[in-house]
This record gives sequence, structure tokens and C-alpha cells, in this order.
Amino acid sequence: MNKFHLKIFFKAAYELIIVSLQFFIISLHFFQWEFIPQKQIMQVSPFSYLMGILIIIIALIIMLVAIKDLGRNLSPFPRPIKNSNLVTTGIYRFTRHPMYYSLIFISFGVFIIKLSIYYLFLSISICLIIKFKIALEEQYLNNKFKNYLLYKNQVKY
Repeated sequence: MNKFHLKIFFKAAYELIIVSLQFFIISLHFFQWEFIPQKQIMQVSPFSYLMGILIIIIALIIMLVAIKDLGRNLSPFPRPIKNSNLVTTGIYRFTRHPMYYSLIFISFGVFIIKLSIYYLFLSISICLIIKFKIALEEQYLNNKFKNYLLYKNQVKY
């Protein structure tokens, strides 16, 4: 295997690791492991519970709109699919990564509902994974679409 093929292999492995970690951390939101302490930071109040639910509902709506706007361009991987186009309309007029941000808000919404260190850790973890995934995706988008840099400068987040 030459240097070029090795570089492609490692980049593909990095993509797979990021996506796998993202789905793993998301799945951890649905399980309460007996061996992991669920120590609460503070007592959950009806207000914090309702705020968490509201954040989750808004984030889910944004995610569904983003999925609709992406259409056939949707992929869990940061690399754009073949024959895809750059989506800059709909919700993508306001934010470049609404689905990723929705995942982060859903995670923080769950944290606000539970107010435990475990869910805070998951929220911080998903933020870091999404940060790396966005950086990689933006490299791909910049290489594939000539007008991506213009779009990136127009739509800051």
C-alpha cells in the first residue's frame, strides 16, 4: 500500500470512528447503566423538566426540517454522497449544520431533564464529536463545491 492509499484508508477509518462514536454516545442517552453513578448535580424541578422537554421538541422539529431540506443528500457520514448538491435553502439559509446542532440541543435537553453528571458528560462528549465531524465535513464540502466558501462566509453557524 503506497502513501496515498494509506492516507485514504486512515481518513475513511477516522470518518467511521467519528460516526460510530456519535451513534454510540446518542444511544447512551437511552440506557442507564447500573455501574455508572447517576449522581444528580441538583434536584430536578418542574421548570427544569419542562425546559428540557421544550428544548428537545424544538431541536427535533429543526432536525426534521433539516432532513426534509437535505432530501437525497442526507448521509450520516461527513463525506458528501456522489451526485449530491450543496443545500443552501430552507433552514440551511440560517445555519450550516442544523442536524448536528439539533443533536447537541437534544443532548443538553436530556441533561436538563435529568441534571446528572452522566448526562452532562454525554452532552460534552457529543459536542466534541460533532465539532470534529463538522471540521471534517467542511473540508469535504469545500473541496467538492466551488461556492462552499462563499456560503460559509454568508452563513456563520
